[in-house]
Amino acid sequence: MSIGQKFKEFISPMDDDEILEVEEDYEENPTISEYEQPKSKAVNRLSSDTKMVLFEPRSFDEAEEVAKRLKENKAAVINLHKLQRDYAQRTIDFLTGVVFALDGSIQKIGHNVILCAPRNIAVHGEISLDASEED
Repeated sequence: MSIGQKFKEFISPMDDDEILEVEEDYEENPTISEYEQPKSKAVNRLSSDTKMVLFEPRSFDEAEEVAKRLKENKAAVINLHKLQRDYAQRTIDFLTGVVFALDGSIQKIGHNVILCAPRNIAVHGEISLDASEED
């Protein structure tokens, strides 16, 4: 089984119908958004019910949907192969700003494939993209 198949089985794409909304109870002031909460309380918001969404945008306009999912504390894998080079770069720039605003992380995991994760999802390890290191 190839690495790509293992990764696909691990993540398994989700349809919008399969995405469950999770209500969280906060002890803090409900009028303050979660991004204005102190970072030390972020540990209380970690959930074992982590969601990941796969995207393959065909236009820059679809980057807004990725941003919405990140704001919902869902990680996103974005395959930029279908975008023209300038629109792919524009999408990466936009998502970098979104991830920065959400105090998350962004990582290149393949050629024209990126992983965006909000702050409640930890990403450990690195994927080597150097073809010369292959056996």
